[in-house]
Amino acid sequence: MTNDKRKHFLLILILGALTALAPFSIDMYLPGFPAIAKDLHSSIAEVSLSLSSFFIGVSFGQLLYGPLLDRFGRKRPLHIGLVVYLLASLGCVFVTSVDALIALRFLQALGCCACTVAATAMVRDLFPVEENAKVFSMLLLVVGASPMLAPAIGGYVSEFMGWHYIFVILTALAAVILAASYWKLPESYQPDPNYSLMPAPIIRSFLFVIKEPRFTTYAVGGAIVFAGLLSYVAGSPYVFLEIFKVSGTQYSLIFAALAAGLIGSGQVNSALLKKYKSEQIIIVALAVQALTGIVLVTGAGNGWLGLAGTLATIFIFLSCAGFIFPNASALSMAPFAQHAGSASALMGALQMGLGALASVAVSLLSKNDHTAFPMTGVMAGCSLLALCILFAGSRFIRPSTAKKIAQEAGQLSDAAA
Repeated sequence: MTNDKRKHFLLILILGALTALAPFSIDMYLPGFPAIAKDLHSSIAEVSLSLSSFFIGVSFGQLLYGPLLDRFGRKRPLHIGLVVYLLASLGCVFVTSVDALIALRFLQALGCCACTVAATAMVRDLFPVEENAKVFSMLLLVVGASPMLAPAIGGYVSEFMGWHYIFVILTALAAVILAASYWKLPESYQPDPNYSLMPAPIIRSFLFVIKEPRFTTYAVGGAIVFAGLLSYVAGSPYVFLEIFKVSGTQYSLIFAALAAGLIGSGQVNSALLKKYKSEQIIIVALAVQALTGIVLVTGAGNGWLGLAGTLATIFIFLSCAGFIFPNASALSMAPFAQHAGSASALMGALQMGLGALASVAVSLLSKNDHTAFPMTGVMAGCSLLALCILFAGSRFIRPSTAKKIAQEAGQLSDAAA
């Protein structure tokens, strides 16, 4: 491996680790829900609210970090966020009530979201715009290790060591990522002292991003698909552990197997991009996912699918998401160079904000409806709504956007070298 290839591999690995910290923070403690609920004298539904508070914290925090990344560069806000995450994770180790867990998970998310925003912005900074979709697909490979490894690790740790040690591991993981980003990650965007942090200029920057139809269409559509994914994450502990009565170990294996579809399709997406455009891939994937969602909610709601059928249908649903996410991210970020931080923050806030609403909806519906319908219904609704938005929004994407992207592509720095 040449020195340039080694540097490129290390860069992708660190960016992937930054992006994976949030899903790892979500997936690792899912198998421990029954133990957490028992230890904190609560219920699984109430513990699920700590997942929702995490989503809300990430959504809110990304709007905060976006302007900071454009003002102070990418690395300083990133490091501050990681320190906040470390402290909150330590707090979760010693928590004694579900309310405290919910609050600390919110603070943990405020720190964690800096990683997601910074990594997305740095992809736009460091790589040519026409390669962004491929880079996001490679990041998905690293991120995909989270749902495969995290539940298995979390299930083992929760069973043999206690769920508190899950947060010990997350603390150590964040420390490693902090060290790697500090020593090995280049600063891809120089601080801009002229970038104002006053509310009015920040709002104008966000409005500039929102007014771009390409961003609005693909960022909102992708965020709704992401909400469908998080509704699966929020609902799966109840559906598999309570309804289908699988063990914690079996649940971890199921979660990992289903995640394989998300990872594999992301890599197939990289190959398809050699022949097809992102716009072509995403519309087909969304249509298939919407159809799969209808089959899922109808079959699960009527008890036709069983465990095997439910797993197969969810596998297809998640596989479609592996095609949608990289292309939606690339298409959303493409029009922006100077406002990449704000665009990344808005995209992430949309994803986690809608994801929080979806997860809360699943948790609340599950209290009164003890079937798979709350999870499957929200999943299907999200995919159908995203498909409608994509069809409606594509009519307003200006032809001049392509010219604008080409002009900005020539202005990219060669920091990736």
